[in-house]
Amino acid sequence: MSLRRLSTHAWLLIGLLLLLASAPGAAQQPPAPPPPSAQTPAPGSEPAAAAPGPVQPTFRGSIELVRVDAFVTGKGGKPVTDLTIADFEILEDGKPQKIEQFKTINVDGTLRFTLPAGQARSLSDIEVQQAEDDSRLFVFFLDDYHTRDRNAIAVREPLIKFIQSDIRPTDLLAVMYPLTPANDLAFTRNHAAVITAIQRFEGRKYDYRPRNTYEANYMRESTPVVEKIRNQVVQGALEGLAIKLGGLRDSRKTVIFVSEGFTVVLPPEMRRGDASAPQVVSGARGDERAEQGAEIQGQMDLEIRMREVYRAANRFNTAIYTLDPRGLTPFEFDISDGSIGGVSQASDRQMLRTTQDTLKSLAEETDGRAILNRNSLREGMAQILQDSSFYYLFGYTTSAGADGKFHDIKVRVKRSGVNVRSRKGFWALSEKEATRMTAPRTPDLPRPVQQALASLASPVQAARYVRTWVGTEQGTGGKTRINVVWEPLPASANAGREPVGRVSVLAATGAGDVVYRGRSPDPSTAPVSTPQPSNVGTATAPQRISFEAPPGKLDLRLTIEGATGGTLDTDSRMLDVPDLTAAGVALSTPRLFRARSARDIQIVTQDAAAVPVAGREFSRSERMLVRFDVYAASGDKPVPTVRILSRTGQKVMDVPVVAATAGGTHQLEVGLNTMAPGEYLVEIAVKAATGEAVTELVAFRLGA
Repeated sequence: MSLRRLSTHAWLLIGLLLLLASAPGAAQQPPAPPPPSAQTPAPGSEPAAAAPGPVQPTFRGSIELVRVDAFVTGKGGKPVTDLTIADFEILEDGKPQKIEQFKTINVDGTLRFTLPAGQARSLSDIEVQQAEDDSRLFVFFLDDYHTRDRNAIAVREPLIKFIQSDIRPTDLLAVMYPLTPANDLAFTRNHAAVITAIQRFEGRKYDYRPRNTYEANYMRESTPVVEKIRNQVVQGALEGLAIKLGGLRDSRKTVIFVSEGFTVVLPPEMRRGDASAPQVVSGARGDERAEQGAEIQGQMDLEIRMREVYRAANRFNTAIYTLDPRGLTPFEFDISDGSIGGVSQASDRQMLRTTQDTLKSLAEETDGRAILNRNSLREGMAQILQDSSFYYLFGYTTSAGADGKFHDIKVRVKRSGVNVRSRKGFWALSEKEATRMTAPRTPDLPRPVQQALASLASPVQAARYVRTWVGTEQGTGGKTRINVVWEPLPASANAGREPVGRVSVLAATGAGDVVYRGRSPDPSTAPVSTPQPSNVGTATAPQRISFEAPPGKLDLRLTIEGATGGTLDTDSRMLDVPDLTAAGVALSTPRLFRARSARDIQIVTQDAAAVPVAGREFSRSERMLVRFDVYAASGDKPVPTVRILSRTGQKVMDVPVVAATAGGTHQLEVGLNTMAPGEYLVEIAVKAATGEAVTELVAFRLGA
């Protein structure tokens, strides 16, 4: 039994903008633009031409309203563009429905209010334009968890050619990974920046080395467990993405999902109890009956979770086009997986078939198309463009009620010689879901709080060997001092691997000018002052590399070297270096120190050169010292205030701030033994005499 046979219907849940009142990301929803007659052209641009005919209606939202796309084609597959509402008939469960709302969506590459064809001038421009039906929205979802690195490299070129040759200057693009928060999704017409992001796409299929704190938490689990977690991460990201896109507009949104498909069940030859251990293919087969049962159970478990993705995609009119970078291939495994001679032909064929079935189901159930088993992706990607360029959008009120059941939809055209494609149906809300949707909305977390919490699990490529932290403070001559702190992971996390010897840093401006090149000393030869906190001299003692750079974009590249020489890993990131010498009030990046005893507190307080910790996880038996600098105009001495917040942004307690004895202008000490385990934020706020205010948030996680 295949996953495709388990999925026999497409799910289209009900609701429009009113549903988003309870969806994450609703706080970022831009206000509706004024009607075309009230809009004014951007300064310096030509006025938009008046739209012919009546103004298209704006869709209202309610939990009973169902939206349906319809693609009508004639001879040669060309769109039929002259139909009206009177030409259509919609049936729900075989019963005719009254079409209450109707739109013809025709994206011809021009905007009703014009801007330069390249990049919009501001974020507000983008927010307005992404809500307009005459802008096509494309999200490239790069599923690195389920794509081999060699296939990620191979698919870059056709994706880039697609953008260069077929994407219009007016199209809005975004790139997303499984760990990208949906609320951080940003559309742009800077297609060169999107191409750069795609050029960096790296696959990680069957590579279980952790690259962030979140992944390190389950790195020692079995490979089947890690695969299941990766499935869930991607499924949750797709669901959140659909909800986010639903807040932008009613009309179609397109997701190009680059993936080799979800792992239903690993072949027994590829299973091992510790995902962090080296890959050793056993060649052993389990009981065939047990394996068949595991396959069926895996399909059912995956299908249950995938239904939530289908629901969200259909509810918010998001079509997912699945693009398999493997191309035309008869095999799933080869020698690069360490599997030649290990995985049987039966397991190989089954794995390929089930992963392809997951891609087919995801596309079919969301009104997209599956682009797979093709060495040329051109034809499939051309279909993506056609589907996004011309279609009809309907709205009708369902009488299904909140029964939680699937309801079939058929769209008919009262004209011969045409073909119609539309969604196959929708899942009605259950009573519980309907109650939740219509309940008063719970306020979303403030965006700064979301960003601070996201830093606890921000992807760091080198996380399997070291933890890193980058902070800024005021430098000399108008420059900003960059502090790169790293600390080796504990021995248990790096068991069986070569220990870290040193870290080298290369920093260059956005223009490519190198501002720093250097490396940290070996831990055994690093100069230390006396006395030292209790962790100095241990394998996890933090080290710092400091240099100055001009404000602006900074390309930072870290190379992690082994104790015996050679490169263990690399990490690249782009920083926005602040100007801390500008007039007004500013804060340095807060520096956190771990104290295990009263002696540690005393030592760090008196040591201006003390190195902060890179990690953000503390235990209740420790104390946390926070040191920072306040910069203000001459003569102004603003007094900072500090609070500890819960992960929802609510105040837990006020913390007194004192002048720092050394190494900064201010510091504070937090006793953690009275706080419950969980995630918290340190909020540092300072206000200048002019009324200007600055706030910094630092998240940390408290264990037992």
